[in-house]
Amino acid sequence: MPKFFVKPANIFEKEIIIDDENVNHMKNVLRLQMGDEIIINDRQGHDYKCIISAIESSKIIACINSVVDSSSEPSTEVTLFQSLIKGEKMEWVIQKAVEIGVTRIVPLCTTRCVVKLDSPKKMASKIERWNKIAESAAKQSGRGIVPEVIAPMNFKEALAFAANNKLFTIIPYEKEHEKGIRQVLQNTSSTSFGLYIGPEGGFTEEEVEEAIRNHVHSVSLGNRILRSETASLVTLTNIMYEMGEMG
Repeated sequence: MPKFFVKPANIFEKEIIIDDENVNHMKNVLRLQMGDEIIINDRQGHDYKCIISAIESSKIIACINSVVDSSSEPSTEVTLFQSLIKGEKMEWVIQKAVEIGVTRIVPLCTTRCVVKLDSPKKMASKIERWNKIAESAAKQSGRGIVPEVIAPMNFKEALAFAANNKLFTIIPYEKEHEKGIRQVLQNTSSTSFGLYIGPEGGFTEEEVEEAIRNHVHSVSLGNRILRSETASLVTLTNIMYEMGEMG
């Protein structure tokens, strides 16, 4: 059954109005008709089972049959602080992280980032595109929320964000030889995590030392050096597995 996300303001007691870019997709790609069943999500973890009651030029109206809490959302929350990496790799990380179960994504500006911040206008356009990718991945994977890609932060801002939100934080580091990620995850009862992933050139030693001073757990991902985009998804998957979110 097709699933769509709408703003809570478009949901009323008995009906839901769809008046965004979903209209074109529903009409011209999926070719949905009156009487077809769909699922609409309010971006806050609630699924509405509906039947299309009207199709107009710029909006579609659906009658609500029932509402349930989405069963696809993990109870584990993970904020991914992903260092800026080149073009399609960043988009790929966002897409796959949403499928795996990430809660939010924070683009991270670090010392060795090859990608530099654009002008505010260009960055706003990038964030908009990244959020569209997140929404598309959330639809495809049946998520109960759309994880948000928020404005980029520098490393100190990201450390402060994690502390303010009481996240159990992890930083994979190739020079860590004592603590593996499994060992660290098995020794915490937290369900809210922050994950710091370095750029193509990795974190500097100074950044890792600063992270450790701020109670971030340095972990090993094994004896192989992983690319930034690989490390993101491997670590996120490890968290979800160890927290019992993967069956």
